[in-house]
Amino acid sequence: MVVRARARYVRRTPRKVRLVIDHVRGKPVEEARALLRNTPRAAARDVLKLLDSAVANAESRHELTPGELRIARIWADEGPTIKRWRPRAFGRATRIDKRTSHITVELEPIVSGR
Repeated sequence: MVVRARARYVRRTPRKVRLVIDHVRGKPVEEARALLRNTPRAAARDVLKLLDSAVANAESRHELTPGELRIARIWADEGPTIKRWRPRAFGRATRIDKRTSHITVELEPIVSGR
């Protein structure tokens, strides 16, 4: 049984999100929450919010507690890029790319022996 949650169009670059999610991949939910609360990166707040959503899905749909869940898979894909223009010298303009992410987390019950 896999419980899934997805956050789409998150205003963080996928590269910065991947730096955070690499720390919690495969960990139990309680340990991952502790790591994310103490991580100074801004993307950790977004990942923590998504993890809490996945745990709430598991509690309401499958009656599982956070203590018996672990992160099976977590990944960040690239979302659409928002394009903005910045004025520069001599009447020129430079394009600013504001990247977005789609973050997905899958939780599964902890099986004894793992």
